[in-house]
Amino acid sequence: METEKRRKFLINTAYFAVIAAISVLLIKYAISMLAPFVIGFVIAYLLKSMIRFLANKTKLSWKWSAVVIVTAFYVLVGVLVSLVGVQTLSGIADLIRSIPSIYSEEIQPVFLRIVFNVEEFLMRLDPSLVSTMNNLAEDVLSSMGSMVSSLSVEAMSIITGIAYALPGLFIELVLLIVSTYFVAIDYQILKDFCFRQLNKAAQSIFLEIKEYVVGTLWVCIRSYALIMFITFVEIAIGLAILKVPHAVLISACIAIFDILPVVGTGGIMLPWALIAAVSGNFGLGLGLLILYIVITVIRNIIEPKIVGGQLGLHAIVILASMFLGVQVLGVVGLFGFPIGLSLMVHLNKRGVINIMK
Repeated sequence: METEKRRKFLINTAYFAVIAAISVLLIKYAISMLAPFVIGFVIAYLLKSMIRFLANKTKLSWKWSAVVIVTAFYVLVGVLVSLVGVQTLSGIADLIRSIPSIYSEEIQPVFLRIVFNVEEFLMRLDPSLVSTMNNLAEDVLSSMGSMVSSLSVEAMSIITGIAYALPGLFIELVLLIVSTYFVAIDYQILKDFCFRQLNKAAQSIFLEIKEYVVGTLWVCIRSYALIMFITFVEIAIGLAILKVPHAVLISACIAIFDILPVVGTGGIMLPWALIAAVSGNFGLGLGLLILYIVITVIRNIIEPKIVGGQLGLHAIVILASMFLGVQVLGVVGLFGFPIGLSLMVHLNKRGVINIMK
């Protein structure tokens, strides 16, 4: 009897491990190659309630209601992207062009002043060390100059690469828009076709999974919105204490980047603190560093508790699944792994699967 239970457990575990591996491979490779169609389907799914509302409130058919809603959606997105994107790209280009001047006018003079002070100190201790200090300073200045030049060249090459990729991005954008129209217009037909491929039991399981995942995804979005708001408040208070101009606007921008696993607050605040310190504003640099440490500590405490509490999982489980998800699938894994784990626990409790006690 005990052997039979173990055999059943191993078979179930292997079965779901294979499904999980196939799902990861699909998300990482297959879905990325079909990204325009996948994103188009997701957008059409999100817009279907608005399409249904318009069709019910007017005399328009579902087809023409879908055309109106999808068109309005892409017009709105296009306007927002144009307004924000043009300003952002212009600001980035100006920053890249100003890197050499920032180095020559801000960083280099501060470095030379530091070297001069060190040389005066060494002169009082041992004059023979001054020549060594001069050689070291020259090497550092040469390395910094080469780094700034290579940084500017690399940044411009990235922009050039983006420009060369624009035709391909334009094709993907066209496919995305066209696929959204097609899916939105024939959503019910496509849905019925997919359902006919499943038996009654599979349909029931699919609907339960869909309902749970959609609800859980909304919970995750709400949880991370709360975390972003808390981060925004912390940064705004910190920058206000440091008397940084436009503290609220800067805090909002950093809070948005905070959701990204690679960039995060550190991707902005640490370089900012370093530049401030090198420029001679040691108070601002130290203040930004302390603020970053406080934000990081608080986030690592509240994030697993908030997300874990919403998903019904222990904080350490959520933290581990988020870390693993980022390593495997990046931003998608950050959300996908905790949601998938929560779904597995939910199905196990409902008796749909039986892989844990």
